[in-house]
Amino acid sequence: MLLSVKDLEVSYPLRGSLFGKKRFLKAVRGVSFELDKSEILGLVGESGCGKSTIGRALVRLEKPSAGSIMLNGVDLAQAEGRLLAEHRKDFQMVFQDPYGSLNPRLTIFSALDEVLKLHCKGDLRSRRARAAELLVRVGLDADYLDRYPHQFSGGQRQRIGIARALAANPLFIVADEPVSALDVSVQASVVNLLDDIRKETGCSFIFIAHDLAVVEHISDRIIVMYLGKIVESAPAHELVGNPRHPYTEALLSAVPEVKNSGREKIVLSGDVPSPLEPPSGCPFHPRCRRCLDICRTTEPQWQCADSHGFACFNPVG
Repeated sequence: MLLSVKDLEVSYPLRGSLFGKKRFLKAVRGVSFELDKSEILGLVGESGCGKSTIGRALVRLEKPSAGSIMLNGVDLAQAEGRLLAEHRKDFQMVFQDPYGSLNPRLTIFSALDEVLKLHCKGDLRSRRARAAELLVRVGLDADYLDRYPHQFSGGQRQRIGIARALAANPLFIVADEPVSALDVSVQASVVNLLDDIRKETGCSFIFIAHDLAVVEHISDRIIVMYLGKIVESAPAHELVGNPRHPYTEALLSAVPEVKNSGREKIVLSGDVPSPLEPPSGCPFHPRCRRCLDICRTTEPQWQCADSHGFACFNPVG
């Protein structure tokens, strides 16, 4: 096991009246999971479910409100100052927007060298050689080092973002919707690149996306989130072939198919409830077609068998 996350919570304070009660928006509520070495863990759910917030908390772009993030005996959730700085090389992030994640005023070498100077030893010549190796590793020409971001396509910029994440030789990388802003024609090549990097370097990935078809293709395990909580977790092939939670079933029914598999198309009613006022009981019950009376009043407990876990009183199958 490389990373252990337990009871992670991320809350944001809300503005209110001067003398009113302070309110918080709980974006992530009691999330626990583990990440193994050289594993790709998929994190899926609708927009606003908290999956990107988890990713940002893991690399400490957000401060967790509670819980622990254990990496090599260090709790990243509580680490501050020098201790956090020492471990930043162990985790990196690939962002969703390949256009906004690169400074337009820096050459590609300067963007990579920011990381190399901070986390790697060596003089300018050795750092430039390392930067050239990184570009070649992600499928780009080493001669591109002195070009600027505006001279590249979206897919090429995302590859540069991946090269920057690899520069510090991290233990794990959070890829936050890394292909959602790209053309369909280049999405597969970027996804395959991440899988090749995992196989060659042993680096682990947390792959965040809302497209379950893409996540199924690349992930070893998949976690399904709804309203800040995990509702199902299983090996990728098991979750897709035998979903237990009604929300997972609905997500799978929305995946486009080349051939008609006979899978029923499920249209969820209503919208995702506000995290400011989550429903009582099971958070999914207002939209669930398998809802029981107990679902409206009692939150289901997590149950797990043979590495397939879910939280539901009336599971599918």
